[in-house]
Amino acid sequence: MSPPRAGAGVRFQRLLRSYAADDVFNPWTQCSADDAPAANGPAARCRRLAAHLAIPAQYLLIGEASGYQGCRMTGIPFTSERLVIADMIPRVAVALRAPRLSTRRIPWSEPSATVVWSTLHELGIAGSTVLWNAFPWHPHRPQQPLSNRTPTRPERAHGLAVLEALLAQFPHARLFAVGRHAEQALMEIGRSAAALRHPSMGGATQFRQALRSALQC
Repeated sequence: MSPPRAGAGVRFQRLLRSYAADDVFNPWTQCSADDAPAANGPAARCRRLAAHLAIPAQYLLIGEASGYQGCRMTGIPFTSERLVIADMIPRVAVALRAPRLSTRRIPWSEPSATVVWSTLHELGIAGSTVLWNAFPWHPHRPQQPLSNRTPTRPERAHGLAVLEALLAQFPHARLFAVGRHAEQALMEIGRSAAALRHPSMGGATQFRQALRSALQC
């Protein structure tokens, strides 16, 4: 299987880091108020993301948008601080993990991230899967950085170019859309994917079953 395409990766990084908008946090260019000063910040999140993407992925799971308990802190979609420091994330070495990423008393933990990674490990595909979001940045409510909201239509449009650049790095990977927004975004750029129920809001069992069934096809 071919390795990720270098040219596509350069364009992907440029698009990812160049975006800025009101009420949207860019994990790979901005500092969060609760970043652990010695262990986390934009540069650390960029290194973690690079490690996550550094494989000829067999599977791509595309979600909807970054969340405040997950990618905002770690720089990897569907990934929480708790999972990183528990060594649940392949290719994120000890030097990239650090004892803690945040100054929060309890490490950030995202329910959807826990479901996704536990399922990937259970199915034996954690090491060959790359995770991404159709809108890669973290949209939040005005004056509430620790909140989530659905990206607007204009915001979603900005994410499509990044999504295309990400997919170009993994031309042979199987695509899975986690949630309707992800499925719609992929359709807008002319890509089809196996549709999976998003694990949030009581969808964990359906997500697990759908992914397991899709892998058997």
